[in-house]
Amino acid sequence: MKRLLRLLLIAPPLLLLALFAGSNRDDATLKLWPTDFSLTMPLALVVLGSAGLAFLCGGLLVWVGTFRLHRQLRRSEETARLLEEQVRALRAQVDQRQALPPPAA
Repeated sequence: MKRLLRLLLIAPPLLLLALFAGSNRDDATLKLWPTDFSLTMPLALVVLGSAGLAFLCGGLLVWVGTFRLHRQLRRSEETARLLEEQVRALRAQVDQRQALPPPAA
């Protein structure tokens, strides 16, 4: 069932990409300005390659942006672990004091 649902979700965008690539087979020349370097390739490859590169750059920016959150998470987990150890130690002290006989008056 999941496989069929995945296929139904992925197939239409892939079909659109294939139609786009088939419709834009004209050549596009990319030139690097300060040099005489130029590269000729199909227009669809230029557009889809640019979109893919932009997607990867955006993902990288999001990934780098989460470093601060991961650092805060690690600090919070360490604080919680230390506090849990303190609670256990205090409970052990309370149990010890309750286990002692009452003082003789």
